[in-house]
Amino acid sequence: MKTALTGARIFDGSHMLDGYAVVIEDGRIRGLPLERDLGPGVERRSVRGLLAPGFIDVQVNGGGGVLYNDMRSVEGIRTIAAAHRAFGTTGLLPTFITDTREAMAEAVAAMRAALDAEVPGVLGIHLEGPFISPERKGVHDPAFMRPMEEEDIAIMTALQKGRTLVTLAPERNPMEAIARLTAAGVLVCAGHTAADYETVMEATRHGLRGFTHLFNAMPPMAGRNPGPVGAALDSRDTWCGLIVDGHHVSDAALRIAITAKGPDRMMLVTDAMSVTGTDLTRIELHGRTISRRGGKLSTADGTLAGSDLDMASAVRNSVERLDLALPDVLRMASLVPAQFLRLDHDLGRIAPGYRADLVLLDDGLQVQDTWIAGAAG
Repeated sequence: MKTALTGARIFDGSHMLDGYAVVIEDGRIRGLPLERDLGPGVERRSVRGLLAPGFIDVQVNGGGGVLYNDMRSVEGIRTIAAAHRAFGTTGLLPTFITDTREAMAEAVAAMRAALDAEVPGVLGIHLEGPFISPERKGVHDPAFMRPMEEEDIAIMTALQKGRTLVTLAPERNPMEAIARLTAAGVLVCAGHTAADYETVMEATRHGLRGFTHLFNAMPPMAGRNPGPVGAALDSRDTWCGLIVDGHHVSDAALRIAITAKGPDRMMLVTDAMSVTGTDLTRIELHGRTISRRGGKLSTADGTLAGSDLDMASAVRNSVERLDLALPDVLRMASLVPAQFLRLDHDLGRIAPGYRADLVLLDDGLQVQDTWIAGAAG
């Protein structure tokens, strides 16, 4: 049975449309006819607001009270995905941060099982560390940081289904390892790195695809030492993740970066921890207490530890704090990450043939409903 969503303004990934309907059948978008042209045999559902492609978040440490590092299971992944769906995220990469090799293997095995079980919204895994720089560790535990070995490469290339994203420090890993991961289909990003500009640019020539939470856990750009930030803004064929929460990066720095590189290579990420969708005020990570205050998460010494952010808030912040055009922001939350993941043939647009992953927003950009593969939330 075909279902037509009617009554909403539609952002199809490129343009705002009025007076059109989204026709869904078998989890796919079958057409965008004018509402007046809808024929018989179509069940109509009236919705009000803005219908846009569902948000895609490539960096999600946890949600719903679950941290992926602590609950490496299908149910843990399901809980995280459900928590973020309430904020418009219809596709995500649960993110496993620096830990033991055994725990990393368990996280990958759990993700394989979650993809086999078709947990709604799950697109793959993000392995952030442990092949990163202790100099730019952030909240990652340096005790678990180590050189990359053959067994690690086997784990990182084992998923088969879905997408695998690996964040590493280019200066601490052989360029040949980056090339091997890339050749195996792994998406490699630079992050938690102290690399100089030349090293990062060499990594891009070996397949480096993007930058994890630009500006954070990397040295600032300087006139005679542009570093990883300069390399990110100067490399035209890479993508950057941005945490737009008013705490991780100043609004001015974000605006400058987006102007320099263009919004079509910038993707919104949350770096969210387990507090999303809960009223938790503190959590534990590798024996350290992380407190939730004033919209941010930090350790006792003030180190930022992930974020207290969801994608709907990131969208609102980008419009209200950065003064970006709403179409650009919606693309940064959906189409751009879909392109980064090489999934833009299937996700990130409201167009015939695409999976029916949608978010309904009100005038204040608050989430009213979501659909994943045509199933309403």
